[in-house]
Amino acid sequence: MSASPNDSEIQNSSSEPGDTVDPLAIADPIEALDKAGEIVAVVENEAGAAPVAGWAELGTDPRITDALISAGMTAPFPIQSMTLPVAVNGGDVIGQAKTGTGKTLGFGIPLLHRVTGPKDEGFAEMALPGAPQALAIVPTRELATQVAEDLKVASKNLSVRILTVYGGRAYEPQVEALKKGIEVVVGTPGRLLDLAQQGLLNLAHVRTLVLDEADEMLDLGFLPDVEKLMSLTPDGRQTMLFSATMPGAVVSLARKYMTQPTHIRASDPDDSGATVLATAQFIYRAHAMDKVEMLARLLQAEGRGLSIIFTRTKRTAAKVADDLADRGFAAAAIHGDLGQGAREQALRAFRNGKIDVLVATDVAARGIDVDNVTHVVNYACPEDEKTYLHRIGRTGRAGNTGVAVTFVDWDDIHRWVMIDKALDLGIPSPAETYSTSPHFSEDLHIPAGVKGTLPRASRTRAGLAAEEVEDLGETGKRGGGAKVTSRRDGGRDSGGRDSGGRDGGGRDGGRDRGRDGGGRSRSRGRDESGTPSENSGPDEVTGSDESAEPRTRRPRARRRMRSGVPVDGAAAEGTQGPDEAPAVTAASGTPTDAAGSSPAGDSTDGGDADGEAARKRRRRRRGGRGSGSGSSAAESAPASAGSTES
Repeated sequence: MSASPNDSEIQNSSSEPGDTVDPLAIADPIEALDKAGEIVAVVENEAGAAPVAGWAELGTDPRITDALISAGMTAPFPIQSMTLPVAVNGGDVIGQAKTGTGKTLGFGIPLLHRVTGPKDEGFAEMALPGAPQALAIVPTRELATQVAEDLKVASKNLSVRILTVYGGRAYEPQVEALKKGIEVVVGTPGRLLDLAQQGLLNLAHVRTLVLDEADEMLDLGFLPDVEKLMSLTPDGRQTMLFSATMPGAVVSLARKYMTQPTHIRASDPDDSGATVLATAQFIYRAHAMDKVEMLARLLQAEGRGLSIIFTRTKRTAAKVADDLADRGFAAAAIHGDLGQGAREQALRAFRNGKIDVLVATDVAARGIDVDNVTHVVNYACPEDEKTYLHRIGRTGRAGNTGVAVTFVDWDDIHRWVMIDKALDLGIPSPAETYSTSPHFSEDLHIPAGVKGTLPRASRTRAGLAAEEVEDLGETGKRGGGAKVTSRRDGGRDSGGRDSGGRDGGGRDGGRDRGRDGGGRSRSRGRDESGTPSENSGPDEVTGSDESAEPRTRRPRARRRMRSGVPVDGAAAEGTQGPDEAPAVTAASGTPTDAAGSSPAGDSTDGGDADGEAARKRRRRRRGGRGSGSGSSAAESAPASAGSTES
């Protein structure tokens, strides 16, 4: 532990006397704060330091110690052993450690130490018993659930009441729990601020405030809401800020709301890199059309347990989950278009082992803490190095080993070069790889002869449908867990390069949409079974029941026309052949026989009435005209013929 200088500001040797240096302008803001005296101490674990024997040596409450040991947590991790001595005594802490190294209990145990439960001595003498005494702010719903579960495990032997507050759930149960009394509140900024502004969440008695994954809240734009929440808490509170990275804006927040914090950096002395040493990393330059095949073969690697596939877009997540399900894998998607009930259903099924493949967007990158996650796959190159770190941080957690695989498309090489340079991975140019490449199978221990479809004998998982959907009284998005936005919904994949083409192909998303969506169908006639379909024409039998009476044909009444004039006898009989049709004179348009004489004289007998009745029936002609013009021309023909005869 190195003590910081007592001076509160740094004199710039190259500037005028009295000028101060902005700590955020220095490359390492934390180091600048240390030099400026705004940090009490910087604690770093040293190589060769003796490990802490257990929780008791750190001054942990015996009730909490018993609960942790019963849960299998027999010894603390470095970030926990370095944080507890400072935080249990009420000091402000800035904790910085890699993803998956135990930051949750690093602030959770001190938080529980400073909370008084209903069965504890002094609870009745509090200013407002039942008001929240601790507040933990996290960026995502999944992370809120994870933090609350860890706190419940540690407080198993305490009388502390813990409430999880986030959007997507109904307000009424959360409001009712707050009215009954809650000691610890864990939630996301949006719903917390909403309840606080309505006067339903009283933060005036908060003793401990925790900001977890502060850099993620910065990326998501939550810092203004966080500052509003912090302004509603008392000035004398204890503040703990934990994050994997420390951007300048987060450090500025710490300077404004924390009092002489202790900065704690925890890392393995033998692991100086930005990533966890226990996670093996493989990067391949993959073709978009071959990614699903590569993924399906990778998921059949030896020793594979639970696996998480990260995609860049929501549609790609749904499409990949559908493709894997078609290939026999127990897979489910989790993304922002799903209701909270469907998201929690997928996570529960994943934790319970009913599915072993979870396809997710970055919404879940910081909220999934599941045991035995052996493989993490970046289906597309992450946006930046922070996203890469938090994605692969879902495996290799709590001392376990893991495998992280990244598929880099040709268009994303420049992005990967920047990530590689920032993290110093030493893989600036990934090898071009296909599903049949020998080195792909060798690196990931994929057995020989494996294809892109899971054998039926290996399909032992119950699947997503085996997990019930909890009724959360959701507000907004649909919550049906069984329905997932997928390629069958039509439309293009907004992910572009991730999708490898249209989302679901042309047949499902295009013409065939008419059959399902009520549009015009092109499938007239008989269906695949050979029976007439529902869209059969009027002359076809629409039923397959032999006992039904067949529908009789209606005789066709069609007139033969020449230049708009009906041919004699064709209207009534409709049987005159083309060779028997009389000629039409060019001058008058009157039909004549072969000898050149007009047959108009025959129109005075009884056949003229039949001709008149047939002419009165209006028929639409191909040219778009009705029978009006034709009938007028026809009526003039007998008249002219009669005058000639007279």
